[in-house]
Amino acid sequence: MLQKPRGTRDFLPDEMAQRRTAEATMREAVGRWGYGEVCTPTFEHLELFTMRSGENIKQEMYVFEDKSGRQMTLRPEVTASVSRMYVNEGRSIAKPIRWYYVADCFRYERPQKGRYRQFWQFGVELIGADSAAADAEVIMVADDLLRSVGLDYDLKVGFLAPMKHLLSGVEPSLQRQVMAYLDKRDMDGLKGCLETCGQVDLEDSLTGLVSCRGPAEAFEICGDIPEKERVEGIFRVLDGEEIDYTVNFGIARGLDYYTGMVFEGFAHNLGAENQVLGGGNYRLAQLFGGDDAPSCGFAIGFDRVMVSLGDYPLKKDPVVAVLSQPGLEAAAFGVARTLRAAGIRAEVNLLGRGMGAQLAHAAKAADYACIIGQREAEAGTVTLKDLHSGEQREMKPDEAIVEVKGVGAC
Repeated sequence: MLQKPRGTRDFLPDEMAQRRTAEATMREAVGRWGYGEVCTPTFEHLELFTMRSGENIKQEMYVFEDKSGRQMTLRPEVTASVSRMYVNEGRSIAKPIRWYYVADCFRYERPQKGRYRQFWQFGVELIGADSAAADAEVIMVADDLLRSVGLDYDLKVGFLAPMKHLLSGVEPSLQRQVMAYLDKRDMDGLKGCLETCGQVDLEDSLTGLVSCRGPAEAFEICGDIPEKERVEGIFRVLDGEEIDYTVNFGIARGLDYYTGMVFEGFAHNLGAENQVLGGGNYRLAQLFGGDDAPSCGFAIGFDRVMVSLGDYPLKKDPVVAVLSQPGLEAAAFGVARTLRAAGIRAEVNLLGRGMGAQLAHAAKAADYACIIGQREAEAGTVTLKDLHSGEQREMKPDEAIVEVKGVGAC
């Protein structure tokens, strides 16, 4: 028996309904902020990702050669694709550009709970706005999306400038190592790395950035920096909008990718693999042949969000099973068509069961049964049976619609 590929999943109807309901809630929330949906190809030229992250990134990707010998890859994330799309299609669009996407991505890595080889991201990109207000908006959009589905999580916000200012005298490759250790809270690794590059005196200042409670404390540690007003502006907006967050100037998220503000979100009930959100400022358009467009965005790990939410509540519309005696299938399909036209989910018996077997089956999945016997077919009526209470009476299909959609609906 063939099995699904490792690191992938099958979703049955109930789970898909939960995912679509949560996704629709998030779509509605992001739409209220003025963001429009975009879609990029599932596969891209390999160069789109290696020119930013280097050849080693290929080890983590699904790479293949097409029939013309071109090196292609299944997209490992969507930000690079959106930046490429902006360069190809969006440079003439009035700024700022507000885009969002919902997409499946692919990474060749060891599968874990909430971490799969095929996974879904819900992301937002704000292009062409270079201000504290823009940074703050993106953070607030992310927070609104996660709160809209009821996720219990912690939001952490930082800015790279204080950390980079302290490390300005350190060789770039060692800067990346130091920031990676600080980002992972590996203080032993941080200390060893600082000893290697002869900068042990920076240890207290760097670790202090992790624990400072606001920008004022960060500036006490690193001194005034050119980005001071930008940093203060971001937190001023967040505080004014009463966003629940924690300051953390130790967030790095990759020196070569993010350029300023950075932020992350962590669900409370996911254990070690609990990050559900990551984002910040970046500039990729110029790398792909476009202008130096300031950009800010984030991606939500939709799969981890769903694991954290558990059984996401669904709004269940009533289901009507349309049952008929043999030879009356045309009447059953006609009644079902009338119900569906009124927005009611209707299912017709397809297996030629007897009426008793049809009712027993309907009781497992439906709220009502519309029974059509010879008498009902000749009179143009149905017998509507409430499968929860057992009550039933004969009526016209229009009356059944009113009953199902009205007070009696389950």
